[in-house]
Amino acid sequence: MNWPDDSPTNEILKAEDADEASNPALFQGDSGELSLDARRVLVQLLAGPSLDAQRHSKLWPILIRDKTAIRSRLSELFLQLVIDCDLQVAFTRQADTGDLETPRLLRRANLTFLDSILLLHLRQHLTQAETHGERAVISTDEIIEFLGVYEQTGNTDRAQFEKRISASIEKIKKHSILRKIRASENRFEISPTLKLLFSAEEIQALTRVYQNMLTPTTLSGKDSE
Repeated sequence: MNWPDDSPTNEILKAEDADEASNPALFQGDSGELSLDARRVLVQLLAGPSLDAQRHSKLWPILIRDKTAIRSRLSELFLQLVIDCDLQVAFTRQADTGDLETPRLLRRANLTFLDSILLLHLRQHLTQAETHGERAVISTDEIIEFLGVYEQTGNTDRAQFEKRISASIEKIKKHSILRKIRASENRFEISPTLKLLFSAEEIQALTRVYQNMLTPTTLSGKDSE
């Protein structure tokens, strides 16, 4: 049926056609409003652990452009969008909903004692490197040497201890905090994302805790999960 050009019904149809043209369906049954690129940004943020301009050079400008719409979509999932424009890093975290009972979409990372020690050491290493205007680079040997201080007293299975260290390194790599340097087998660059995970106050508090752990009594205990 052909409606008159000036009829209200025809104007509504024209408006709907304009909306479909600006946000075309990407697949059958698609009712989404975000563009293809914005959806890719949203998926990367949900997949985690982060999105940054260095690794995601094509997605970063889309995030900045559509951050309001993307933040709205994440809010509907009880997630908060965190963007640091100076570091050019973004990630999601569970929103603080107070006493409101809400489902958790993000999984908590279970850290061992060595994982926590390693993260703190990398954070301090990152701070020192930035103070001197240098890249925060660290090697596997340097990590093993540092964590060796926390080896259990009387431990005769050095290989098993280094195996636990390797597991910690792999876990940190999985979260994109350690990035392998090309043409190098055991050297990594520390991601500036780590700055967003530990405040200066938290670093000082954790440092005091772990320094107190460097006692014969503590070192003779087992590495807790």
